[in-house]
Amino acid sequence: MHTVTLALEGAWKVLVAGLLLGAGLPTIFAFGVRALAHGQGGDSDVQAAARPGPNAVGWSVAVVCFAIVVAAAGLGITYIVASGLGQQLSFEHIYPTLVHKK
Repeated sequence: MHTVTLALEGAWKVLVAGLLLGAGLPTIFAFGVRALAHGQGGDSDVQAAARPGPNAVGWSVAVVCFAIVVAAAGLGITYIVASGLGQQLSFEHIYPTLVHKK
């Protein structure tokens, strides 16, 4: 019974990581693209003559969304490179650091 519990615990972690990285990052990116279009005053439902001007909130939301996606991709690449160099990514501090494997 202990083996089933361990397997379900591992499956739960894989499911959460898959949802966050597999569906979460593309969703955040798509939301950023939509916010960027809104920030430029574009909307497919509005006629060109009645289109509103640029929106600073849309630009800000787009920048935050794109920064999250770029940071996640950078952390993923750092994790892969660190493991190849015999180190690991540590989150003991506020920012991630590379430490030697124990």
